[in-house]
Amino acid sequence: MRYISWLFQMLVFIILLGFALKNGQPVTLHYFFGYEWQSSLVIALLLFFTVGAVLGILATLGIWFRQRREIARLKREISDIKKLADRHEASAL
Repeated sequence: MRYISWLFQMLVFIILLGFALKNGQPVTLHYFFGYEWQSSLVIALLLFFTVGAVLGILATLGIWFRQRREIARLKREISDIKKLADRHEASAL
């Protein structure tokens, strides 16, 4: 399985390297108020992909933290219920 993973990673790297080499021509990005940015197409795509991935991760952080708090609360409730059950069992004996 390890070899298949390495083979897949090498294949993806070679495909992305070929994409980068074939798309090195300069592009100009126009912003508001007359601002422009000129860079190679690969750099622009990599930058916007990275920004999109970071924004996606930031968008999920709120849900992730809320779920962690809920899991901690439920674990505390389970612990409390187990303690009550142990006390009830001990008093019944």
